Amino acid sequence: MIIAVAVLVTAGAITAYVMLQRRRTAVLTAAGFGALAGGTTRRATIRRHLPYALLLAALPILLIGLARPQAEVAVPRVSGTVLLAFDISNSMKATDVQPSRLAAAQQAAVGFVEEQPDSVDVGVVVFGEQALLTQAPTDDHTLALAAINRAAASGGTSLGQAILVGLGTITGKPVTLPQDGAAAPNLGYWPSATIVVFSDGADTGGPDAEAAAELAAAAGVRIQTVGVGTAKGGTVEVDGFQLAATMDEAALTSIAQVTGGSYHQAGDAGALADTTKSIDLRLTSKKEPLELTAPFAGAALLLLALGALLGTRWHGRIV
Repeated sequence: MIIAVAVLVTAGAITAYVMLQRRRTAVLTAAGFGALAGGTTRRATIRRHLPYALLLAALPILLIGLARPQAEVAVPRVSGTVLLAFDISNSMKATDVQPSRLAAAQQAAVGFVEEQPDSVDVGVVVFGEQALLTQAPTDDHTLALAAINRAAASGGTSLGQAILVGLGTITGKPVTLPQDGAAAPNLGYWPSATIVVFSDGADTGGPDAEAAAELAAAAGVRIQTVGVGTAKGGTVEVDGFQLAATMDEAALTSIAQVTGGSYHQAGDAGALADTTKSIDLRLTSKKEPLELTAPFAGAALLLLALGALLGTRWHGRIV
């Protein structure tokens, strides 16, 4: 509506200007000053009409600006769902990363969560031989932090089970690997979801982790893996026995790469905390209204000022 008004008002102003110039030309011609009316040179014609042309050009821009026009712009932001999956097997008690592998992973994850905006829902899964959702994804990050700090180590490791429970949380339905050559389940497509696995990668059984990662890839879910431990490894005491706690970086790398994610290696607590800062989450965009009043008003004022300046300089008056 305002555009139509702006067009009509501007057209009326241009028509009035043209009629005024024609009347002025007729008067000067009748008085014997025809050459003066038409202008003696092209430069003189420009000097005569340009200030008023600028003033007239500012009119529709100013009228449209008064209507407070808006445009929708895509604003990039980090958003979606992040599931933090913690390996709580006995090997995570090893102290080759101080104070222990699990404690260092918890500290790093806490720092990671505290840096996330409230547009990211964070959930927590813990896994040993089985996996358990201890905090559903939420934008209340204090709940996620509490779940992270509750984790305690015991038992074996099943990376595959952790991935399947993570996928079930994201899709809202139980997820299992297809059996006996059956077709893979249709989980839908969840490109804004990421699973971050904190583990030493020492898988001791359960569903095949790479096959579970392939299900995640088909669903658009990316898996980022964080290796917790050192190449030298460590030892843990289980039921009175000293057992070696090794690292399997190859397994963690393969799981991440299947889904288009990355493996992040950290050999000490400080490096582990830095590593979580490099975890790449999904960058999405949200359309937000942007008011254009200021640009329109600025352009109109610029034209008005320029027209007034030229009119004053060339003709000794603004209009």
